Amino acid sequence: MPKGGKKGGHKGRMRTYTSPEEIDAQMKAEKERKKNEEEEEGAAVNDNQKDDKFAGSGSEDSDDEGSGKRKGVEGLIEIENPNRVAQKAKKVTEIELEGTKQLSRREREEIEKQKAKERYMKMHLAGKTDQAKADLARLAIIRKQREDAAKKKEEERKEKEAAQAAVAAAKRLHTLSLK
Repeated sequence: MPKGGKKGGHKGRMRTYTSPEEIDAQMKAEKERKKNEEEEEGAAVNDNQKDDKFAGSGSEDSDDEGSGKRKGVEGLIEIENPNRVAQKAKKVTEIELEGTKQLSRREREEIEKQKAKERYMKMHLAGKTDQAKADLARLAIIRKQREDAAKKKEEERKEKEAAQAAVAAAKRLHTLSLK
């Protein structure tokens, strides 16, 4: 069954708005209530301290109250977690905006990876790596093969020209002998 019974609720009613004066009055009442609670708590703490001095007992209760006001169930449950860190309020002067930021493991590894890659490329361009030496050797072999191919082509061209010159000379002789 839905909340509000069978009728469905107040959806069709006129809306009522809170005036600024009512808001101010509510805020003042809230401040006064908090102030009274703090005064009562302070008086209770003073009474406990006086009782502790007279009774000579340890500060078992004052530790809980001295750590600050706990809301809700926190005041009832005693926490014994050694890993729990109480959040402390930081002052504006303590906050470092321009301080050195701690990098995460992934960011640090990424930066190291980039630096290592740059170092390798510098060494590679200088010809100090195994891969660079292999590349240079391969290039030297290719240059030598190209030079040999160019020389061979040049010799073939000269032989062809010599053969053409010999054929041309033979034709001239042949044509001269016929005349």
